[in-house]
Amino acid sequence: MHTVTVTTWSLEQTSPTDLRPVHGPDGDSGIRIARAEVPSPEFSRFLYTAVGGDVTWTDRLSWTYAQWQEFLERPGAETWVAYERDTPAGFIELDPQPEGVVEISYFGLIAAFRGRRIGGRLLSYGTARAWDLAERWPGREPTTRVWVHTCSKDGPHALDNYERRGFRLFDTKVEEEPETPVPGPWPGAHR
Repeated sequence: MHTVTVTTWSLEQTSPTDLRPVHGPDGDSGIRIARAEVPSPEFSRFLYTAVGGDVTWTDRLSWTYAQWQEFLERPGAETWVAYERDTPAGFIELDPQPEGVVEISYFGLIAAFRGRRIGGRLLSYGTARAWDLAERWPGREPTTRVWVHTCSKDGPHALDNYERRGFRLFDTKVEEEPETPVPGPWPGAHR
């Protein structure tokens, strides 16, 4: 069995003032970001496979419909979607945890939308929504920490994007993992 060396970086913000948002043109840029307010396993699985298919996201491929539904219906769980001219371009998923912690569990763009300055805007917007999550979820503690991990299998600009948005590195792990074929956005798809 062949293995590949994978570096995983864990990053965090511990104050809303840590966020360094992208500043750029809005309005006529054709980009909008909206929350997917109705839990939809079909839509979430579409986003997961469309964004992660070429960067080896595989941990949720075996999830059942019920598992997706249960994950999406948890109080405070949110999916924010970037659209370019009303076409889904990518998403950021907020995973509420105890004691005011919010994990960005998934974030990324569909391959055709990468390199077009959408990722920084989506990460900025989604991180701001992690910080104000309690405003939309009565009874939730105010956010005290937002964290994320990315790895060397993700896109070449992922780590830099997180650091440019004000995330600070708090852990690095290097592990050997079995080499797995890149699944693509659907079975049989090619890059």
